[in-house]
Amino acid sequence: MPSVLPLGDPAPADGLLPPQAAAGAQDRDFCLYVHIPFCSVRCGYCDFNTYTAKELGSGASQDEYAGTLNAELELAAKVLPASGLPRRPLSTVFFGGGTPTLLPASDLAAILGRATELWGLAPEAEVTTEANPDSVTPESLQILAAAGFTRVSFGMQSAVPHVLKVLDRTHNPERVPQAVRWAREAGLHVSLDLIYGTPGESVADWEASLDAAIACGPDHISAYALIVEEGTKLAAQIRRGEVPGIDDDDHATKYELAEGRLAAAGYGWYEVSNWARTEADRCRHNLSYWRGDDWWGAGPGAHSHMGGVRWWNVKHPAAYGQRLSTGVSPAAGRETLDAATRQLEHVMLQTRIIDGLRTQELGPNGRKAVAGLIADGLVDGPAAFAGTVRLTLQGRLLADAVVRRLLED
Repeated sequence: MPSVLPLGDPAPADGLLPPQAAAGAQDRDFCLYVHIPFCSVRCGYCDFNTYTAKELGSGASQDEYAGTLNAELELAAKVLPASGLPRRPLSTVFFGGGTPTLLPASDLAAILGRATELWGLAPEAEVTTEANPDSVTPESLQILAAAGFTRVSFGMQSAVPHVLKVLDRTHNPERVPQAVRWAREAGLHVSLDLIYGTPGESVADWEASLDAAIACGPDHISAYALIVEEGTKLAAQIRRGEVPGIDDDDHATKYELAEGRLAAAGYGWYEVSNWARTEADRCRHNLSYWRGDDWWGAGPGAHSHMGGVRWWNVKHPAAYGQRLSTGVSPAAGRETLDAATRQLEHVMLQTRIIDGLRTQELGPNGRKAVAGLIADGLVDGPAAFAGTVRLTLQGRLLADAVVRRLLED
């Protein structure tokens, strides 16, 4: 089942935000995340807020979803100025899920069109949709490009059939280069998402997946270590001994292999799990998350953030639609982060990216810890001497441990 929403304070029915959300907003980018909760099948490793048609039943029609989603965008366009936030054009828009491209391309275009009418797009705005390779056609990608989408992120995950089977992925590996070619022909930038560490995946399997992804020539590649979430089918399979568990050493070996292969092919890391050909090819939407910008998350279970105020919507599409149909905000709860929590998150997220964290942003003990981290090979020495904490390859493998040492009292 989908993951549980966090605890928090009740969110008001009108959706209005506290004053903290508006403080300094003119200096932050404004982004939009659009959650499309539909999938053709539930992958065994996934705990995202997604649903198949059988799970949804009546009351949450895919046919009506674009209209329901646009109702939240219209609510947002009222809530933000009423809460004191300035009108800002959208720097990035990201359609995630689920499988956004299970909706007709015309519906995705209509959602983007309404967002553009309400806020406008900044010059050179990045507009991305996630997609499964078997959920697109040349025609659908052409429609998306014509509507203003600039980028598509395909869930490749692996090029090896037995690994895809464990993950419950439905596409044929041969479909990936075909989908990439169609996207290129439509004028879209392309990212490929990979997962490593799947039970039963050998090092040779992972090498094959990396080589297949590189051969497609995408602008951007993400490589995520498989995390086994409680409540998923995969977690139950591991618990019953049907498939082997996760091995941290195997993850480390495969991460180092990814760095070597991708660097040799001309991809540079810019976040622990992400590589791009050039700085312009980096995913600006995800960078906005890591840098603490503002975003409105639309859709069931979607999370939003404005100036240290975080809130999240009700999870089920039927409940989400019912609230909007009665003029009530779909927000289920929210929290206002205090200064200490914001500092913790800033250190944790900024350390993950290649820009690094300015040493002066650390407390006295954190600054003292930097020398030991350099000695341990976890932080780049020349960068630190120039005033920036930047992870080495070994530091990326142990990023959480680095953050703990930087935040020690």
